[in-house]
Amino acid sequence: MTVLILTCPEDVTADMVVSVLHDEGVPVVRLDPADLPGRVALSAEYVQGDFGGHLSVGGRVVTMSGLRSIWVRRPGRPAAHADPPSEWLTAESEQALYGTLYCTGARWMNHPVAAAPARNKPWQLNVAQRSGFAVPPTLITTFPQIAGEFAARYRDLVVKPVSGIHPSDPPMALPTTRIEPNADFAGVMACPTLLQQHVPKRADIRLTCVGEEMFAARKASSDPDQVDWRFADNGGAWVPVEVPARIAKAVHSYMSIGQLAYGAFDFAEDGDGTWWFLECNQGGQFGFVQLETGQPIAEAVAAWLASGAAP
Repeated sequence: MTVLILTCPEDVTADMVVSVLHDEGVPVVRLDPADLPGRVALSAEYVQGDFGGHLSVGGRVVTMSGLRSIWVRRPGRPAAHADPPSEWLTAESEQALYGTLYCTGARWMNHPVAAAPARNKPWQLNVAQRSGFAVPPTLITTFPQIAGEFAARYRDLVVKPVSGIHPSDPPMALPTTRIEPNADFAGVMACPTLLQQHVPKRADIRLTCVGEEMFAARKASSDPDQVDWRFADNGGAWVPVEVPARIAKAVHSYMSIGQLAYGAFDFAEDGDGTWWFLECNQGGQFGFVQLETGQPIAEAVAAWLASGAAP
């Protein structure tokens, strides 16, 4: 039985897992949906109640019935590398590929149907509250008056993008930013804006959940006013940390509600030791955490993909 990995060619995180699978003797096929049609070929048959098919890439062929698991890492859009590309070709290729893979008995990390809502911050905030996490008061609005009232109530706020990545070329990551006192919120009419109460933090927490396993790492903050560790260098290192029982219970609930097999959770730890939920990236990176902490996250992902357990 074969593990299928859908990702782009330049994916060091996937490389780490592929290396482990190779060492364990587990067959792996890796492809980028952007190469279908072209370098990737597909065939599927629905005849007299039976389903069967094949995928081919780089001279390697795998049968649909031979797929053990499918890891959706960082795939390109189907037909993105076609010459010439077109929205029609992308739509046809996307339905052909994913629609066919849905017919297999493979289990997914994560299933696209589950991954789609899990990418959305409003959905994440709601599920986090239902799961029992501490969630900072948050507002998403295009009403200037409501934004002003929210600011008057909670005073110390940050603003962050709802979607996360600006669709520029190349894509631009937008940092979480503090809002000045007495800010003018007239601009929220132009775009839905996410405002959140600032959590003065003593550390950032990254918790990576793989199936039933959890790997938490902590990075101390030298400045409680620093709000986005991705855009700051405080000299700290990620170190392993125990997962509190309350957090573990909430993580299991979140993953169950979302029907997710993988999630990278970000928390802000305040001065009282409370872990405040910020977001959960259903396809988040873990390589940088493993390299600094030595936590065997790639091994856990490989073991999950290689397992024959039911979805």
